[in-house]
This record gives sequence, C-alpha cells and structure tokens, in this order.
Amino acid sequence: MDLQIRDKYFMVTGAGSGFGRAIAEALAIEGANVLAVSRTEEKLVRLKNQFSGQVDYLSGDIMLEKTQDDIILWLGNKYLSGVLVNAGGPPAGGFDDISMDQWQEAWNSVVKWKIAFTKKFIPVFRKQHYGRMVFIESVSVKQPVKNLILSNALRPAVVGFVKTLSQEIAADGITANVLAPGYHSTAALERLFVKKSELENITPEEAQQSFENEIPVGQMATPEEMAPLALWLLSPLSRYVTGQTFSHDGGMVQGFFG
Repeated sequence: MDLQIRDKYFMVTGAGSGFGRAIAEALAIEGANVLAVSRTEEKLVRLKNQFSGQVDYLSGDIMLEKTQDDIILWLGNKYLSGVLVNAGGPPAGGFDDISMDQWQEAWNSVVKWKIAFTKKFIPVFRKQHYGRMVFIESVSVKQPVKNLILSNALRPAVVGFVKTLSQEIAADGITANVLAPGYHSTAALERLFVKKSELENITPEEAQQSFENEIPVGQMATPEEMAPLALWLLSPLSRYVTGQTFSHDGGMVQGFFG
C-alpha cells in the first residue's frame, strides 16, 4: 500500500529509542523525511547516519519551552505533514508511594508540555490547511495498570484533550489521534519488571512472564510492530479518522471498546 508519505516532512519526538525510534525509522524507510528530536544526541546522530539525506535532528528536552521554540525556528517555512508526540512516562508506584511533588512532576511530564507543544503547532497546520498529530500514551487510558497510579490518572487527561481538540480543528484539515500501546519490549517496560520483582521478591524474568500472562496473544510486541499503525495515522489516508484512541495491546484491554 502506498501511504502517500514519500518526500513529505514529519517530526518525531522521543526519537532516540522505543516507539519514537521505530516510527522515525519506519517513516524514513517509506521515503519520508524526518526531524528527529531527543535528549540524547548520539542516538540521533546514528539515526541520521542510517538514513543519509532523510533525517534532520535536534537535541533537547521536548518538555521544555526552549526546545519547542527551537523546533519552530528550525522548521521555518517547511511544510510539516505530521507530528508524533511522544516522550517517556511517569515513574511506577501506588498511591502510598507517590509524593505530591511527584504528582506535580507527572502533570508537567504527561500533560502540561503536550498542551503547550500543541499550541505552538496548531497554527502551523492551520496555515497549511493540513496536518496530522498522533499522541503516544498507554493502554492505561482504557484499563488501569497495576502500580502505575500516575499514568492511570493523568494519561486519560491527554485523551480528553485530544478528543476535544480534534473536534475544534477538523474543519481545518487537521486530525489528532492517540495510540495506546500495551506491553511492548521497551526500556520503560524493563523498569517495570525490575519494580515488580522488588515488590514481589521474584526475579525480573518471572516478573516479565507475569506481564506476558496478561496478554491473550501470549507475548509482548516490539515497537516496530506498532509503527505501521502510526504511519497510517500520520498519512493522508487517515483523513476520515480523528479524535480516536487505538489500542495496540495483543487483546489485553477487556472492554467492548478496547
């Protein structure tokens, strides 16, 4: 299938590893051009070298206003087809484990920066009368995950924000959707294995197996397996889909609208 993204320009945040890296690579493989953003410059350099002439990069913390302003300056008058909004999640823990300072930090790192970031890029898309925004959140927006109270509480706020935003920008040719990944082989999930092993006095390998036991298909996915869904949502082919939240979870969510 031709996704109609060859030679188009996309921005991917959190492009150093995990979902962001997999989606940036998939875009480049399909012939698109990518502005990759991450805090870790050496990872971005490797990505640029892997796809010579297709990848630009900007190193910085996407949660900071300065980095967001630097991106706007970098883009200049480029026609930006789509943006993948992606960054790391809050720490694991239950209600008794999380301090009020951590709640405030999680609000900033899960919700606040994405609103500020979106406010900067919606005018760019409105000027073009076209744009695609895809936010990577978590399966926790549909079904709570044990020992992740910050994610369970705050990521649904992003879904509410995106749903409302999508209705306000649809007539401008702009779509906004959410991806809600379940358990994938990422560094973030490995940290959950370690946390679970410490809480339950089991090995990290046993912790991983307990996570996989929750997945009907029997094992975790890789970030590369979710990338095609992200690419379709970033493409012109997804014109009629906006304000939606898509699970990629191996059947983990048990609700009718999973």
